[in-house]
Amino acid sequence: MGSWRKLLLPFSWIYGAIILVRNYLFDVQVLKSVRYNFPVICIGNLSVGGTGKTPMTEYVAKLLNVSYKTAILSRGYKRSSKGFVLASEDTTVEIIGDEPFQYFQKLKGVTVAVDENRQHGISELQQTLNPDVVILDDAFQHRKVTAGLNILLTMYGDLYVDDLLLPAGNLRDLKSQARRAAIIVVTKCPIDLEEIEKQEIKRKLRLRAGQQVFFSTIAYQKEFLGSQSQLSLAAIKDKNFTVVTGIANPAPFLSYLKGQGLQFEHLKYRDHHKFSAREIDTLKKKELIVTTEKDYVRLAPELNNVVYLPIKTTFLDGKEAFDAAILNFVQNHG
Repeated sequence: MGSWRKLLLPFSWIYGAIILVRNYLFDVQVLKSVRYNFPVICIGNLSVGGTGKTPMTEYVAKLLNVSYKTAILSRGYKRSSKGFVLASEDTTVEIIGDEPFQYFQKLKGVTVAVDENRQHGISELQQTLNPDVVILDDAFQHRKVTAGLNILLTMYGDLYVDDLLLPAGNLRDLKSQARRAAIIVVTKCPIDLEEIEKQEIKRKLRLRAGQQVFFSTIAYQKEFLGSQSQLSLAAIKDKNFTVVTGIANPAPFLSYLKGQGLQFEHLKYRDHHKFSAREIDTLKKKELIVTTEKDYVRLAPELNNVVYLPIKTTFLDGKEAFDAAILNFVQNHG
């Protein structure tokens, strides 16, 4: 975070006051929130992105879909459509957005829908498919729905307790709202994170009674995948390639590639970037484009020279306890 952003602190105080009042009005039920009689799980964060919500949502959906009819409901950020849209074989990334489209392509058997109005989206899902459980993707700030289980993500090295509110920092909600989470997951941890540091992080988070904390990391697969090709790490070392990222925090991805001894050009774009025709023409001239899963779903319809490196969430420890917490919640609300 640039030190110049500290100059914006007065604006953060104004923003914080607005958020404080809004949350208070929901807490005292002046602003109404709906609680459902079936399992609703919210996966979100307090910051503006980059905490690993997408792989965590995939992890939870896969876990539940083994035994339960599971649906993911997302806002569908920067999609071309409005209102409720249920993903189908005719759906494109433009219609529902990059993250929901990735879920739809990757999670076979899981229902994927988008709606900027989460209450309306849940109602539509109940009427059309009646799922056993609904996962709300990135909905921690959407207080009009009270999820039965909140999973809050915070990234290692950039914990919400160390951050400031927008625009001086990256927090979009007050740190105190972490109290609504039953589960907090510290994401993108180094795989060799020591126990003494885990305990220090738990101390900094100032956990409330009953809150569970888990530590996860991002596991990268060994092969790059694309519609036209499949390349191993060894094979890609001989390629002259360009890395293209349009995600909130590309640093872990770039660090992993460099750690594999790869050398590349990096073109960085804003999160959820919509590539122009001119940019696509430039990328077509590259020998090979390497990108993330989320960027791939936007680039693949336009490029034949693009591959991505699949990722998944893995837990440093406590995987069984995390899985049990999710499954027990759904079983007890069935």
